Amino acid sequence: MPYKERDIEKQYYTIGEVAAQFDVAPSLIRFWETEFDDLKPRKSKKGNRLYSPQDIETFRTIYHLVKERGYTIPGARDLMKQRGPQLKEKVDVIHSLEKVRNFLVQLRKELDVAGKQASAGSANEQ
Repeated sequence: MPYKERDIEKQYYTIGEVAAQFDVAPSLIRFWETEFDDLKPRKSKKGNRLYSPQDIETFRTIYHLVKERGYTIPGARDLMKQRGPQLKEKVDVIHSLEKVRNFLVQLRKELDVAGKQASAGSANEQ
C-alpha cells in the first residue's frame, strides 16, 4: 500500500487566520461573536481568540447566510436556530461543490495550456 500523506489540521486557529481564510476584517468576526450565540471561540490565557474547526464551520454558515445569501443578522440568527444542523449540511455541500468547481476550472486551464503547447510544437515541426 503506497504511503498517503495526511493533511495536518490545526486544532485551533487565530482570529487573523480565520479572517484571512474568509477575506474579512477581524472586527467583523468579533462583532458576529456578539450577535450569534453559536460562535464562541476559546480564549487563551492572554485573551487571544482560538477558533476550532467546528467554530470555523459555524462561521462559514454565518458568512454564507449574511454575505452570500444577503440575510440580515437577525434573519440569519433565526434561520440558524430553526434549521441548525440541516443548514450546516447544506452549506457544507455548497462548499464542497465550490471546491470541485475550482479544481475543474484549474484543470481545464492546464489542459488548454497543454493543448496550445502541443499544437504549437506540431506546427513548428511542419
